[in-house]
Amino acid sequence: MIPRTPETPSGRLVPPGAPVAPADGAHPAASAGDLSEAAARGYDATTPHPAASGTVPQTAASGTSATGRWHPEVRPTAAPADPATQTVGGTAGQPAGPARTAPGGIVPTPSAAAEQPSGPPAAALHGNVNAPGLEEGERWRLLNGAHHDPHSLLGAHPVSGGVRFRVLRPFARAVAVLADGVRAELAAEGDGLFSAVVPLSGIPAYRLAVTYDDGEHVVDDPYRFLPSLGELDLHLIQEGRHEQLWRALGSRPMTHGGVAGTRFAVWAPNARGVRLAADFAFWDGTAFPMRSLGSSGVWELFLPGVGAGTAYKYEVTRRDGSRVTKADPMARATEVPPATASLVTESRYRWRDEEWMRHRADTPAHRAPLSVYEVHLPSWRPGLSYRELAEQLPAYAAELGFTHVELMPVAEHPFGGSWGYQVTSYYAPTSRLGSPDDFRHLVDALHQAGIGVIMDWVPAHFPKDEWALARFDGEALYEHPDPLMAEHPDWGTLEFDFGRTEVRNFLVANAVYWCEEFHIDGLRVDAVASMLYLDYSREHGQWTPNIHGGRENLDAVAFLQEMNATVYRRCPGVVTIAEESTAWDGVTRATHHVGPTGFGGLGFGLKWNMGWMHDTLSYLQHEPVYRRYHHNEMTFSMVYAYSENYVLPISHDEVVHGKGSLVGKMPGDWWQQRANLRAYLGFMWAHPGKQLLFMGQEFAQGSEWSHDSGPDWWLLDETYAAAADHRGVRDLVRDLNAGYAATPALWQLDTDPGGFAWIDGGAAEDNTLSFLRYDDAGTPLLCISNFSPVVRHDYRLGSPDAVWTQVLNTDDLRYGGSGVLLDGPVTSAPVPWHGHPHSITLTLPPLATVWLRPLA
Repeated sequence: MIPRTPETPSGRLVPPGAPVAPADGAHPAASAGDLSEAAARGYDATTPHPAASGTVPQTAASGTSATGRWHPEVRPTAAPADPATQTVGGTAGQPAGPARTAPGGIVPTPSAAAEQPSGPPAAALHGNVNAPGLEEGERWRLLNGAHHDPHSLLGAHPVSGGVRFRVLRPFARAVAVLADGVRAELAAEGDGLFSAVVPLSGIPAYRLAVTYDDGEHVVDDPYRFLPSLGELDLHLIQEGRHEQLWRALGSRPMTHGGVAGTRFAVWAPNARGVRLAADFAFWDGTAFPMRSLGSSGVWELFLPGVGAGTAYKYEVTRRDGSRVTKADPMARATEVPPATASLVTESRYRWRDEEWMRHRADTPAHRAPLSVYEVHLPSWRPGLSYRELAEQLPAYAAELGFTHVELMPVAEHPFGGSWGYQVTSYYAPTSRLGSPDDFRHLVDALHQAGIGVIMDWVPAHFPKDEWALARFDGEALYEHPDPLMAEHPDWGTLEFDFGRTEVRNFLVANAVYWCEEFHIDGLRVDAVASMLYLDYSREHGQWTPNIHGGRENLDAVAFLQEMNATVYRRCPGVVTIAEESTAWDGVTRATHHVGPTGFGGLGFGLKWNMGWMHDTLSYLQHEPVYRRYHHNEMTFSMVYAYSENYVLPISHDEVVHGKGSLVGKMPGDWWQQRANLRAYLGFMWAHPGKQLLFMGQEFAQGSEWSHDSGPDWWLLDETYAAAADHRGVRDLVRDLNAGYAATPALWQLDTDPGGFAWIDGGAAEDNTLSFLRYDDAGTPLLCISNFSPVVRHDYRLGSPDAVWTQVLNTDDLRYGGSGVLLDGPVTSAPVPWHGHPHSITLTLPPLATVWLRPLA
C-alpha cells in the first residue's frame, strides 16, 4: 500500500499498478464473517482517533470521547467475540488469528499492513473529484442529525459522468472506494465528508478503504444497503397489529445483502432525524444517521459487521432542533445499571423444557392446582446470578411443593432496591443478574423441576428518566398527550397512551414476547385499577370524562382486552392475572361476554382477591377475645367468591413499608403468633381460590423484608436456638402444598359454587369456621378453623355421612403446635346438625386448622 504523502493528496486517483486492497468483486468470499468486527465498523477499539481539532481523544476507559461528549453513564463491558463469526488479522482470502476482546466487546483490528491481502495491483480510475458538493441546507441537516433520508446523500448514486460516491467518516484521514478490482480515492469535503464521481456505467459492489492514524481499514458502506424492513412489517406497525414487534424494531443481528451485521430500527414519528451513537464510535452519532421509512414513523439503519455485545443509543433530533440521547425502547439487553446504554444481543440458548411446554395447556389454570411462591430475585439469595439461582430456587420451590414461582423484578429498571415497577426497558431482563440467555436458563431449570413461572408485568406506567421512554422524540409519544392523563398522581410516573395504536402494539407485543421468547407461563399485571379509571387518585377537575360521560378509561379497557385475547390465542397454557383492587365487573370474564355494566370482560384468567387479603388480615390482628366482633371479615369473601376467578395473595405489599412480617401481625406471645399463623395458612389453603405467599413468610420470618439482606435464612440454621419454631412453619407449608395437590376438592371447582358449602359460618362466639370443599366426583374435604386459644372438647359439627380421617392438623407437634390431635377416625352419627342429617363430635385444638377427608 502506498503511504499517504503530500504527493498523494486526498481526492487524487492512485496511479495504475499501485498495490491496493481488492474490492468485493476481486474476493467473492469476503463477508462480515471474514472481517474483524472493529474493521467492519471502521473504528479501532483500542486506538483513539484524532478529533477534527487535532486533539487526541482519550480511550473509552477514560470516559471522554473524541468530541468531549462521552456519555458518563456508559461503562465499558467485556463481551467476548463469537469465534465462529469474528476473526482478527484476517480479511477475505486470509487466515485469521485468535480473537482478542476489547472494551465494549469490540475485537481490536490489526495494523493496516496486516489487513492487506496479496494479489495483483488494482487498476486506477480517473474520476471528477471536483464535482459539486452538497447543497448547504442538505449538508447542514446531514451533519446535524436532522436529515430524514441520509441514504439519498451518502453511498453510491448514478450521476452524469458516472457514479457519485459520498462517505461520512469523521476523524478519517482518507477514504477510497474499492470496486471491480479498481481503487478510487475520494476528495475531502470537510467535516468528515468525502466524495468523488467515478466514471462507471453502473453502481458496482464496492467497499471502502478508510484511513485513520493507525492505518487503513477495509469496511462495508452502511449506505449501500436497501431497507432491511419489509412493507408488511411497516404496515403492521402502522396498524398496531405487529404481534412480534421485537423482530422488526430494536437491534437485530442479521445477514442483509449477503453481509452480516445488525439492523437498528426505532419508532420516533415526531423526530427531525435520528442517529446511532455507539461504543465503537466513541458515542458520537455523526457518522451514522438513520433513514425515515415514511409515514410509519420508523427510522432504520443496517450496520455491517456490528454484532452482539455492542452498546448503543439513539441521538434523536427533536422538532425544535435540540437533541437528546435515548436508550432503545425495544432493547432486548441493557448495560448493568446505573449505566443506561442498550446492548445488541442474539440468543443462542437451547431449551430443554419440551415436556413442560407440551403439557402446559392440558388443564386450565382455574381448574388446576396453583400454589405460588413469590420471589424478589435480587434478594432471595443476595448476590446470586440467574444461573446460580437456577441451581437453588427450583429445588427449594419443588421441595416445598409450590406449583409456580412469581418472579419480580424481571424487566430492566433504574433502582435496584425496588420491586421493579418503574420499567425503563420493557424487552430486556434486568442485567443485574446476567444476560437474557441466563434468564432463559433459570426459567428452563424451573420448568424441568416441574415449576411454572409467572412474572410481574407493568403496563400501567413508566418513569420519567430523560434517557428512557419519556417524551421519546421530543413530544408525548408513549405517554398520553393530555397532561391530566399522562401524569400519575401517586407514583410520579407517566401513564401510557392506551388509545394510540402503536403504543398498544408496543405493550401487547411485549406480553407475547415474554411468553414466546422466555417461555413465561403467566403474567401478573400490576396496578390494573389505576388503568381502568380516569379519576384514579384524581380530584374533581383533574380528569376528563369519557365520551359517555363516565369515569371508565375506554382505551385502557380495549388495551387489556386485546392483550389478554392475543396472549391466550398465541400462547396456550399461559395465564394472565390481574392485580385489580376494585369491584370492576368481569375482570376474569371472556372479552366477548358483555356484563350488566355494558362492558365485555377484560379477559384475565385470574384476579388477586385484595378484599380477602385485607379482611382476613384485619381479623387476625385482633386479640382472640375481640374477634367475635369481626367474624364477618372471615366470611364475607364467600359472598363474592364466584364473581371472579381468584388468587388469595399474601404478597410483598404486606411485608414492607412498616407493615412488618406476616407472623409479626399476629397478636399474643411467640407461641400464639406462630399458632395464629399456622391456623391462618391452613384456612387459606382450604379457602376457594389459588394461593400466593411471599418469600420468607413460609418460615415465619419475624422481621420486615429488606432488599439488602433478603429473607432471614439464618433462622433455619440448626445452631439457632429457635430454629425448630421456624422449621415447623416451613414444614407445615410443605405439607399444605402436598395435601393441596393431592386433593382435587381444593382446586378442581375453585370457580364453581358447587364446590363449596358452609357447615357453620356463623360461630362468631366460638371464633370457629367450618366448611366443605367438593371435587368433580362429589368427594368432600372438611375444614375446621379454631381462631381462639381455647381447646374445644366434644365440638359437634354437621357433616355428610362418612368415617372421617385427619389429613392435616396445624397444631401438630412437628409444626410447633401443642399436639392436640384426633385419636383416630371420626364416625358420623345420625344426629341432625347444621342442616345435615348426620354430625360428628371432635376436639378442636387451640388456634389451629384441621382438615378431614372420608376414608375410602
